[in-house]
Amino acid sequence: MIDGYDAVRELAVPSRLGAVADLAPVRHCERSAWLVLGEDGTISRWDVATGDHEAVGTTTVSAEPDHEPWNDRRLRRRLHASYDGMFAAVVNDYGRFGEVIDLRTGEVTLALDNQGYNADTVPFSLAFGQSRGVCVVIHRTDWNRLDVSDAQTGLLLTDRSLPVAAVGEALPEHFLDYFHGALYVSPDGKRILDDGWKWHPFGIPSAWDLDPWIEGNVWESEDGSSRVEVCDRTYYWNYAVTWIDSVRVAVEGLGDDGNAMRPGARIFDTNRTGQDGMAVELLAFEGPAGPFFSDGNRLFSSGDAGLSIWDPVEGKLLGIVPGMSPTHHHPGARQFLQLADGMVRLWTA
Repeated sequence: MIDGYDAVRELAVPSRLGAVADLAPVRHCERSAWLVLGEDGTISRWDVATGDHEAVGTTTVSAEPDHEPWNDRRLRRRLHASYDGMFAAVVNDYGRFGEVIDLRTGEVTLALDNQGYNADTVPFSLAFGQSRGVCVVIHRTDWNRLDVSDAQTGLLLTDRSLPVAAVGEALPEHFLDYFHGALYVSPDGKRILDDGWKWHPFGIPSAWDLDPWIEGNVWESEDGSSRVEVCDRTYYWNYAVTWIDSVRVAVEGLGDDGNAMRPGARIFDTNRTGQDGMAVELLAFEGPAGPFFSDGNRLFSSGDAGLSIWDPVEGKLLGIVPGMSPTHHHPGARQFLQLADGMVRLWTA
């Protein structure tokens, strides 16, 4: 344990929550408030500090029983929570279907379908955001298309159509040769980070602005002026990425060949591009591995040896929390959570 920090606590999951499939933090809370998805499809609110919990919705997303895993990426249900916890999305990572649920009414406001093309190569692309006080959901509607919808009404906010090119014709303007992957919203809610890939294949994280996409240019996610590619790595995506703050991102892995990557982190400035047209790389350093998280100043990596804490400016190891390999982070409560065998391990930074 590093000095000056709380010890790791271990708590039993309340029996009435049943077997837990996933959790998602209610980010606007400073207390340890979470949404919990049970394996039976029940969605509950759970205050870990007090133990209080209540069922607030249910999901009936298809289990997609005919799904064939690609490269050991097995279909799993994933829970997403809006910033205020009023909406939830349940999706099939590495699958095709999902839905958005208004937890105030229990109604499904948006049925999600990414059309299934190469969906087994990426988690279901989805993230909640805010636009002029309205809760929106960013979601994959085809392999190379993301859309933004109003979470409450399901109204499509990025309506656009792309002509179909005949054989031998040039590809139409705005055509994007890119398979969208896991999505991450910046801490200020203004930027989207997309861990997608291009054929042949290269993993190429990319980032762009949310507001212009909704308010002006419906093609912002394809080729808008704010869109920047971060880096490229052959056969390497679906690994750790996180926003450090609202400009810098951390990407896991040193090297450019997925067959020979080394543990480590690369830090990029998504507001600047270099001569290659990609985001400016600020620093690369060895060590971090496993899921990445950040509190705006430090980089956390969840590896087999425990939770490591890094300085993303100098690349120095600041400390290790042993016996803790968290899979979830609650920014408001500054809390890290690991779910294991009906128990949760908690550590507060």
